[in-house]
Amino acid sequence: MFCIKIAGLSIGIINKYDLVLRVCRDYICREIPVFSVSAEEDEIDYEISLAQREVSRAYAESICIYRKICQKLPEYDGFLFHSSVVECDGVSYAFAAASGTGKSTHTSLWLKYFGDRARIINGDKPIFRFDGEKMIACGTPWCGKEGFNINTDSPVHAVCFIERGEKNEICKISPADALMRVFSQILLPQKEQGIDLLFPLLDKMLKTTPCYLLKCNISEDAVRVAYEAMK
Repeated sequence: MFCIKIAGLSIGIINKYDLVLRVCRDYICREIPVFSVSAEEDEIDYEISLAQREVSRAYAESICIYRKICQKLPEYDGFLFHSSVVECDGVSYAFAAASGTGKSTHTSLWLKYFGDRARIINGDKPIFRFDGEKMIACGTPWCGKEGFNINTDSPVHAVCFIERGEKNEICKISPADALMRVFSQILLPQKEQGIDLLFPLLDKMLKTTPCYLLKCNISEDAVRVAYEAMK
């Protein structure tokens, strides 16, 4: 067993394989965990059965463990929001999209466009957590194939949903329009209690955080259009 700290929470991980320890190496802490998680063999078997490619038991364990962490997060005012989060000038922008749309490519272009002013907090699976009335994006070791992650957190300035388009255009959308898009990017808790805790957090996010729809191509001009609208 070892302990990591993500989203301000100390979490114990009871692991069978070394992979999850290596994945979490930058997040290890020496604190008493507020809760602990582990993956049973049958859960690892089930995760392997879901995979669309051949995966190792160690990899499947890592995914199971993060899922269990995320299932607990609503108890601590947090949730997984499948997105790529880029920080620029001290505030963060979360980009969410259907798989293969290019959200990670888009946020990578922010690094090229803004240089040292920008950094990617997490490229795929950040945790969002409320600190009072402020929503923050938190880095995690689980971050997608590109490996973009930083052990830090950053206030969320805006959430942006990406669709592919021939020209770059962005518009602000209402909380009602954003709701179904949000649901496609979260992990619903398995227990009713967790769902009851999650829904008020999503409602609070939609009421306090502006949401946008960006139709774009893969270009630095798309970065400029998005930033100018959301800053």
